[in-house]
Formats: sequence, structure tokens, C-alpha cells
Amino acid sequence: MSFRLTFGSPPEYLCNPLTAVCNKKYLGGPIVANRANSAEGDKVAIVGSMFQKQVSTSRGVSLLRDYAELTKARITTLIVLTAWCGYFLGAHKTGVSSWSVGLLRALLGVALVSSGTAALNEVIETSVDARMRRTSNRPLPSGRMSRVHAAAIGLTLTLGGSLYLVFSANALTGLLVFLTALVYLAAYTPLKQVSSICTFVGAFPGAMPVVLGWTAARGRLEMETLVLFAIMFVWQFPHFLSIAWLYREDYAMGDIRMLPVVQADGKSTVWRILTYSAILIPVSVMPVFMGMAGRVYLAGAVLMGAALFRVSLGMAFPQLAATAAASKPRARQLLWATIFYLPALFALMMVNSGT
Repeated sequence: MSFRLTFGSPPEYLCNPLTAVCNKKYLGGPIVANRANSAEGDKVAIVGSMFQKQVSTSRGVSLLRDYAELTKARITTLIVLTAWCGYFLGAHKTGVSSWSVGLLRALLGVALVSSGTAALNEVIETSVDARMRRTSNRPLPSGRMSRVHAAAIGLTLTLGGSLYLVFSANALTGLLVFLTALVYLAAYTPLKQVSSICTFVGAFPGAMPVVLGWTAARGRLEMETLVLFAIMFVWQFPHFLSIAWLYREDYAMGDIRMLPVVQADGKSTVWRILTYSAILIPVSVMPVFMGMAGRVYLAGAVLMGAALFRVSLGMAFPQLAATAAASKPRARQLLWATIFYLPALFALMMVNSGT
């Protein structure tokens, strides 16, 4: 079939109406139409490329978020800060600057081992985490990451960090950090499903970061390390017991034998919270008598200790069972008080060190 073009009147068709692209209005329509189709295709390609980049970026961000959760980045940050305090005080006693390459190496090593230990802990407790609301969306129980992959990361960070501290700091710090990880994983972690004594056992590796900082700077254990260790050891009881109280129902679903789970009336938990909060006051002023801090620290330690004890009293008056919903806000208040207390105490000790 052919087409007809009549001059003097608007073109009816510029192409075969059955087989070609048509334009009713002006000459050259097929070329314009082809260009429009090409431009439309380019737009689709650009949009597709942008979408792929967004998907790739989203996956990257999600993976980084999973790694941060696997290695418990926030807890690791607190551990590194306490190790920094130990290094600072150890360097101060030696009479050298605390701002050095040695500090960065020590903190990096501690961060590596802390991250690796956290990852291995999640590998061991995958089935437990899957049963608790608070942890069920972690990378392993949710299926976003395999246990083999997480275990490889955990072992690499833990062993690599320990060896790094051996060569970049000293053998004592490398050995201590490895033993800390070992006790945490081999003793504390399995005990959580056996007995409430797990909190006491876990307080030993939990108090080690400040000691590791000191030994990285000094290369030996001294009386000052015992004082710093004692502060962190005692502090952990009101801190972790408030967490156990706050998430009691979750721990019960995971069969974690924390004290508020084992004794639901809460009396034993409250008694321990008050006891350790009271003990923390005299323990926290010991650095003054060891010449590690001055009078400003002394006043601040007493005031902060008294404030923490006052918050702890809120758990006892009135005495509520650990199962009571009305007790949760008080447990949360105590938790935040302990989170504020420790870095504030160590920061004041550093500022007022040896004066």
C-alpha cells in the first residue's frame, strides 16, 4: 500500500499507516518520533542506573549497620573510653604525655578484641537472641548474616586484636585482653542460662578495660590498677541489675537466669543494688588516697556517689515486684544514672589527676 500527499492541504499521513510511525501535522514527524523514543529510552536507563545505585548504597548501609550491631559498637565505645582513662592515668604516673601513638594503638587493640568478643557472644547465643524481642532482629537470629561469617569475624578480631596489643603495647596487655575475652565467652556467657551468679562472674571481665589501659601505658599491674578495677567491678551491679529488671520478661523468654528472673519479688535484686551503690562511694574515693586524683575529684565522687545511691533508693521505696509494670520507669532511671555516672567519674579523675 502506498501513501498520497496532497499539496495545499495539511498532510494526512507522512508514512504508511499500517507499517510505519505516523504524524498527522508536519513533515519530518518520523524522525522526531524516533528521537523522542530514544530520549525516553535514555531517561529509563538513567532512572534504572540511579535505582541500582540507591539499592547498592542501601545494602551497604544495611551491612554496616549489621556489623555495628554484631560487634556492639555502642558498648565497645564505652569500653574504649574506660581504657583511655586507664592509659591516661598510667601515662600520668610515668610522667609522659598521654596523647601519643601508644594511646591510639592501645585503644585500637582494645576495640578490636571487644568487637570480636561481642560477635562471638552473639554466635554462641543466636538461639537465645531469637527468643527475645529486644534481640530477635539482630543479624544472626534474623538470618541476615550466617553464623560462620560472624564467627570468622569474631575470631579474626579477637585473636588479631590480642596479637596486635602484644606487639604494639606489651605482652602483658595482650595476654590480659585475651584472658578477658576467654572468661567472658567460656564462663560468663554459658553461666547466664545456669545461675544468677553469672552477674558476679561477668563483672570480672567487665572491669578489665580500665586495667588494660593502665598496663598498656605502664607494662605492669600495680595497686592503682586494683583501685580502678574495684570501681568498675562494683559499678556493674547497679548497672546490670537495672537492665535485668527492665528487661526481665525478655530474659525469661530467653531462659537467662538473671536475679530478677529467678526471684520475681525483686527483694534480693533491690538489696544488691542498694548494697553495691553504697559500697561504690568509699571505693570511688580511693584514688584520692593513692595520689591519683585531688580534692575536686574527691568532692565530685562523693556527690555523684550519693546521687546514684539516691536513685537506687527509688527501687526500694516503695518496694515493687520485678514483674510490676510500675517498677520499670524506676529501673530505667537507675540505668541512665549509672550510664552517666561512670564516664563522668573517670573524666573528673582525669581532669583532677594527681593534684
